[in-house]
Amino acid sequence: MKSLFPILTIAWKDVLSEFRSKEILSSMLIFCLIVVIIFNFMLEPGSALIKEMVAGILWIAITFAGILGLNRSFIYEVDQGCLLGLLLCPVDHFVIYFGKMLGNFLFMIIMEIILVPLMVVLFNLSILSIIAPLSLILLLGTLGFSAVGTLLSAVSVNTRAREILLPILLFPVSVPILMAAVKSTNHLLQSGALSEAIPWIKLLIGFDIIFLTVSSLLFEYVVED
Repeated sequence: MKSLFPILTIAWKDVLSEFRSKEILSSMLIFCLIVVIIFNFMLEPGSALIKEMVAGILWIAITFAGILGLNRSFIYEVDQGCLLGLLLCPVDHFVIYFGKMLGNFLFMIIMEIILVPLMVVLFNLSILSIIAPLSLILLLGTLGFSAVGTLLSAVSVNTRAREILLPILLFPVSVPILMAAVKSTNHLLQSGALSEAIPWIKLLIGFDIIFLTVSSLLFEYVVED
């Protein structure tokens, strides 16, 4: 509980900065819109093919748009000269990690709240009966992706090719999370049966715990270097 307030303070700082600049959310939303519109022109809305592909389309939009946000997370701190001040704050480094991770997680969730209804309308999907388990999968998948993405964003921010390096590092590491997220989403959208998605949801929970623990422990060594 002692660390909760500084974590929320750092996340709130990122939220306030974003609502003033609108750089991260606007770029993420524009990318998602482009992806959804392209696939909408390619595929017949409501067809069997769209039901087979919609889980992949959803997570393609989420991950690529998420990388745009993760890239800006530490670049903004470095460019504004704020990273050193953040590291000098009288809090443990894992507190800074969880604060930045929470900010990235919130930006992706806001983007998904707009993205999912857009896909429902454009692809003629019916998700009312599975909205609760689908929301859980989106939360768990986004949490794991944000956890490892925040750490790797801190790794890549001080390199010359920082905007290229992040996706190169992030995609191989996050494959287990993305695979579990796509598989569980696909089972839900195809059959509507939660029982078929349960094993993949358990896998998501397991990887979330592993990535959150490992990333918070490694963050101190990454920013000190």
